[in-house]
Amino acid sequence: MLGPTGSGKTALSLALAERFRGEIVNCDSVAMYREFEIGTAKPTIAERTRIPHHLLDFVEPSGYITAGEYARRARAVLRQIKARGALPIVVGGTGLYLRALLEGLFAGPQRSEQLRGRLRERAREKGPPYLHRILSRLDPATAAKIHANDTPKLLRAIEVCLASRTKMSEMWKQGRDSLQGFKIVRMGLDPDRNALYDRINQRAERMFDGGLAEETRSLLEKYGAAARPLGALGYKQAVALVQGEIGRETALQAAQQAHRNYAKRQMTWFRREPDVIWISGFGDEARVLSEAIQKIADRQAKN
Repeated sequence: MLGPTGSGKTALSLALAERFRGEIVNCDSVAMYREFEIGTAKPTIAERTRIPHHLLDFVEPSGYITAGEYARRARAVLRQIKARGALPIVVGGTGLYLRALLEGLFAGPQRSEQLRGRLRERAREKGPPYLHRILSRLDPATAAKIHANDTPKLLRAIEVCLASRTKMSEMWKQGRDSLQGFKIVRMGLDPDRNALYDRINQRAERMFDGGLAEETRSLLEKYGAAARPLGALGYKQAVALVQGEIGRETALQAAQQAHRNYAKRQMTWFRREPDVIWISGFGDEARVLSEAIQKIADRQAKN
């Protein structure tokens, strides 16, 4: 189940899980971190009680999980769910992690914290576009697919190019270990753009009203810069608010804009995914649920 932030993936996945005896596997990278609650829009405790959920809250706030590690863990979970005779429903908006799970990743070099530290320091000195300029020189094809502000992906791509002396785009062509043993149905939500933006704006406002700044202040006090998700959408703007760099209204508007921009990037990514069954509308609409149930039933009948 894929789609942009705010499209209702959680609501639809819960309904489908009830209909088809499913269990939900999270594929949202920030929701994997413990203690990050308000800004992640995680399923509520009631929703997690209603349907089994997996791969939520398993990474320490100061930890880090790569797409490859996620894929390994998620594949193990999928096999366990299948062994129970249930239907695994993978839900989330982190395109790279979903691709790693379904298609596998190339055997790239290990992380180099020393190299990454030097690159981050240079980026702080010269500004966020610095990393994108480096990657554009090393591997233009990969740079064209990564947003200039997406520091984690830029760092990994540069790291691959320098450590392997091979372009990341070339390594992708060498073949990957795709998911085996499952009949994959990719289903995506495609709501009206203006309606989606309205929902995104409202959800960001609820996050700030619900204590996002207070949660962010607590996380900052406990973990400081070591908590990577504090650079994620919503939290980044809340950090600026907590540190007195901007006011509440400015922080809210910046968070809303950042989420809208992210939704655009998500749809650009997901449009490149193969064989997606697209459904127009939001996941909490009765019509969308009926259409999704029918499409899954049709696919099961064919198999």
